[in-house]
Amino acid sequence: MRSGAGTRLSGWVRASGWRVAASLGSGGLVWLSVPPWGWWPLALLGLLALERLLANQTAKTRFWQGLGFGVGWLFPATFWMVDFSPLGYFAAGIVFSGLYGLVGAACPPDNSRYMALPALFVLAAAIRWRWPFGGVPLATLPMSQVDTPWVSTVRLLGPLLLVGVCVAIAMMGAAALERRWQAVLVLGVVVGAFMGWAALAPRGSVTDKVDVAIVQGGGPQRTRAVDSNPALVLQRHMEASRLVQTPVDLVLWPEDVVDIEGRFYNSTQQQQLAALAKELDATLIAGVVEDVSDTQGANFAGVFLPDGTYSARYDKVRLVPFGEYVPLRWLIEPLAPDYLPKRDMRKGQTPAVVDTPVGQLGVAISWEIFFEDRARDAIGNGGSLLLNPTNGSSYWLTIVQTQQIASSRLRAIETGRWVAQAAPTGFSAFVNPDGEVLMRTAVSEQKVIQTTVELREGQTLATRVGPWPMIALALAALLAAWLIAWLRAWPKSVKKSVE
Repeated sequence: MRSGAGTRLSGWVRASGWRVAASLGSGGLVWLSVPPWGWWPLALLGLLALERLLANQTAKTRFWQGLGFGVGWLFPATFWMVDFSPLGYFAAGIVFSGLYGLVGAACPPDNSRYMALPALFVLAAAIRWRWPFGGVPLATLPMSQVDTPWVSTVRLLGPLLLVGVCVAIAMMGAAALERRWQAVLVLGVVVGAFMGWAALAPRGSVTDKVDVAIVQGGGPQRTRAVDSNPALVLQRHMEASRLVQTPVDLVLWPEDVVDIEGRFYNSTQQQQLAALAKELDATLIAGVVEDVSDTQGANFAGVFLPDGTYSARYDKVRLVPFGEYVPLRWLIEPLAPDYLPKRDMRKGQTPAVVDTPVGQLGVAISWEIFFEDRARDAIGNGGSLLLNPTNGSSYWLTIVQTQQIASSRLRAIETGRWVAQAAPTGFSAFVNPDGEVLMRTAVSEQKVIQTTVELREGQTLATRVGPWPMIALALAALLAAWLIAWLRAWPKSVKKSVE
């Protein structure tokens, strides 16, 4: 008896160990598909592996397999967070990995999972990108698929559709392994229909062309604001601006490279920027951080006309939790007083556009480029070009920077607009409406990149309808999958009860 019990325990441990390794490995494949690695076919293999692990398993087993998948994906893909907050890193990783545990548990164990998994991944993304504290859309599936033939589907129903398409393609592979050709055909028709629709869908039209220069001042990476000299950062960008080739229509500086104590209006820094705009005879847009009060600051993009007039500003709306403001400060600050910001940034209230002599320009400051609703706000309010002044200089490694480039590419395709991304220490880039990166700087170099870009008008379907149609479609697909699973199981349960 003891020998038999020991053998069973040993077998259970081996089986459990294999399941843990397999679930972590499936998530690890998705991690390697996300920038900075960007090996996109691995996402399909990881999703296919997850489907194999969920097949015909109990809800409890499916939860643990989904949890392991999330851990293998999200913990390495967000490793840069350790440098900011080890506690926050582990908390975020566990919460969002748990979300994919729920995806596994909510997935039907029979073949209805081919329909249910794409829907569940869409719903999980919709939650993760919006909750908690406004969401954390980092290390996402759409970022991993930005080089695929089906990335164009984001201009239909946004990045949530791209999530669904990606998982559906993986499910085609799963169905093919089981020789369920009808499921392969149905999924293939759905994916093909969306791709064909995307090829024909409106993407805006050209109204004008302008010369744009992006200024990157350079300097060391992994430098936080409290450890940097604001005057030196400003000086680097003033020096780099001498590399701008005139004539030029628009000069874009990065986020918060003008960081002053007190108010910006009538400051010495304002006078310096006004003189620079006048010298270049161009519209200048620069990122500014100012003190509003002892407890509040502001992060905005300020506009200077070619004659030096300070004419407009856009204040950042989507703020970084624990970076630009502290949710539940009264509770959290006593536990982590050292690295939290002393002031909360004031949330902007205006549409994400600025009026300039160049035209009506959309603005998504730094973190905002990860959120499709901010780009939609910019284009819906008449933005003919999307600007992304950002500051990645405080981040460890280049994980965030490469993911931000991928997000700029997604926003370009979604909106049918050019995107100009400016960062103080990299990466700065120009992205065309097809999502192609035409120019990109290296980390820490002082450089100006300059080219002619198109101003465009018109909206894509994604900018018109937003995420809700895709969320509704995913809910309907999930309910249909569970109904099919119940109808298949019902005759068996009736027969068993009769017997």
